[in-house]
Amino acid sequence: MYKIRNNRRWSMCVLLLLIMTPLLTAASCSNPATIENPAEIPAPAPAQEPAYTFGIIYPLAHSYYETITLYAMQAAEPLGIEFIVKAPDEANLEQQIRMIETMIRQGVDGIAIAPIDSHALVPIINRAVEAGIPVITFESDAPDSKRLAFIGADNEAAGVLMGEAISDLLNGQGMILVESGMSQMESMKQRLDGFLTYINEQTEIDVLEVTYNEGNAEHALSELEIMIDDHPHFDAFVALDFLSGETSILVWKSMGLSRYALTFGMMPEIEEAIRNGQITKAVSQQEHTWGAQIIESLVLAKAGDGPPSFIDTGTMLVDADTD
Repeated sequence: MYKIRNNRRWSMCVLLLLIMTPLLTAASCSNPATIENPAEIPAPAPAQEPAYTFGIIYPLAHSYYETITLYAMQAAEPLGIEFIVKAPDEANLEQQIRMIETMIRQGVDGIAIAPIDSHALVPIINRAVEAGIPVITFESDAPDSKRLAFIGADNEAAGVLMGEAISDLLNGQGMILVESGMSQMESMKQRLDGFLTYINEQTEIDVLEVTYNEGNAEHALSELEIMIDDHPHFDAFVALDFLSGETSILVWKSMGLSRYALTFGMMPEIEEAIRNGQITKAVSQQEHTWGAQIIESLVLAKAGDGPPSFIDTGTMLVDADTD
């Protein structure tokens, strides 16, 4: 029997604003004294209005989302699309609500959001849609809202995949520690449900404890250290979010641990940790495809050809043997 410890540490967050603008090149200037007829100098061309302006709202500011932003830029630039990127420093529901409210006032052409709280954000998502702004979700869904589509993986199935991975490593037995992200985030709930259902029904693995970091890196670190102190004979650690996985890298390095460590989410730090042996396996949800899917889905929405309600980007296990 395991216990679930759910500590919330909310803090005031600041906004991260990234506006994609056309690149400016430096123009060479002639010496004014050599210009005989200034009237012949052509006036600069007026700046071209962007085709659309989209807003992307992450649950927190983290390098994990930089890849999504990069691929969104690459998809948006040839279409003349600008977009605004915002995220709290740490997961904060009130900040996400205010970010959507600001985008509604700005009259953006579309919004993509990874909801911190899938139920609490329903009214503000619906308000945006009712104002004529199409909304899509990614990473985590808000299925009870009027959002047009969800981009991501089947998180319950992804949790089962993680269960299968740890069972293979432990031959269906042993003791494990589990840490997840935001307790009210739909994706986290689904991953945990899928994972625990598989572990309880298909293995003899003992889940010693489940904790939540609530999107706070310091909290993720302290929770993991406490779990290890309380259960020093654990066989493996399972991170159901990228923040917990990133934290485990630091702990494994500092403590010299050789236990199995598995995580969700792919980013350069995780790839390096897999090569170095701090992370055993990672579940990728093909996050690198989300940026382009966001732009494409919002463009389809503006054209009146709504995207599919569920854009499944799939999952795959990554380890040191993965090409």
